[in-house]
Amino acid sequence: MEKLTLTKLSKEELDNYIESIGEKKFRSNQIFSWIWAKNASSFDEMTDVKKEFREFLNENCQIFDCKIHTRQISRDGTVKYLIEFSDGLMAETVLMRFDNRANLSMCVSSQIGCKMGCKFCATGKNGFKRNLLPHEIVSQILLSQIDTGLKITNVVFMGQGEPLDNLDNVKKALELINKNLQISIRRITVSTSGIVPKIKELANNSLIPTLAISLHGTNHKIRESIMPIEKKYDINSLMDALKEYSSKTKDRITIEYILIGKLNDTAECAKELISILKDLKCNINLIPYNPVRDDNGFKKPDKKDMLKFKYLLEQSGKKVTIRLERGADIDAACGQLAGKINS
Repeated sequence: MEKLTLTKLSKEELDNYIESIGEKKFRSNQIFSWIWAKNASSFDEMTDVKKEFREFLNENCQIFDCKIHTRQISRDGTVKYLIEFSDGLMAETVLMRFDNRANLSMCVSSQIGCKMGCKFCATGKNGFKRNLLPHEIVSQILLSQIDTGLKITNVVFMGQGEPLDNLDNVKKALELINKNLQISIRRITVSTSGIVPKIKELANNSLIPTLAISLHGTNHKIRESIMPIEKKYDINSLMDALKEYSSKTKDRITIEYILIGKLNDTAECAKELISILKDLKCNINLIPYNPVRDDNGFKKPDKKDMLKFKYLLEQSGKKVTIRLERGADIDAACGQLAGKINS
């Protein structure tokens, strides 16, 4: 008999299940708290639940239907997990720790593989396998909390996959993260390569996260050469959708821009970027290119070119940061997640 996975259930569904087997509703409250607040990894840890009921749960239920397959720890403290799901497929998730901050950020995956085919990213090189379900997305956070004993405070959908290509499941995951894990929607960011209709749909969701856009090009020609999605949703339609999102939500958009040496890191590109972003309420996050296999000859930018690019953008009055590189030594940095065991 297949066991019931409790992380799949909403609180209401858990209540109904517990009552259907003849137990009082307070048992549901106990179990819910142990899973979502106390990071229980087994029913035996639930010490305020009577022994006979714990035995029943062990026989008929499971907390997770996935597990940590491997763990790697970077020199900078970043932790990369390879999560194995019930069908044997795997995806990576990354816990980012900063010595000078109390916040802990989890970079979660929304798909196994990716359809987008961005040329600077390792994920799509293995092809697309399937979407992750809401509980599989949230389990990445729960498993890391159990492993480290730490509380995740920020979640970014910037791992493997295109979140807006799996929007229905991502919206349900947002609810679980917000309600069950008590993480404010203001501390959740969803990143997309630019699926325009889905950006508009997300703006109408009951929970509206911070939106981050993988832009990486300042005109149609450059962006199309590295991001196939530009052929379907060009940079002009994307900018219109971003302005609509920002106007509706009153939030700043985060512009993610990977700097690839001598391709999109020139002074001319900086001026073009200033022009296309001038009417958009946004912050700009510059990301030095991280090498991946079959990288089409792309190179990291020279430091002087990167600093000049940042300086030029700052003259427009925008807030500009250069992302601190985390986990590159374990292939956990931006664009490097591949779930290598699946390749």
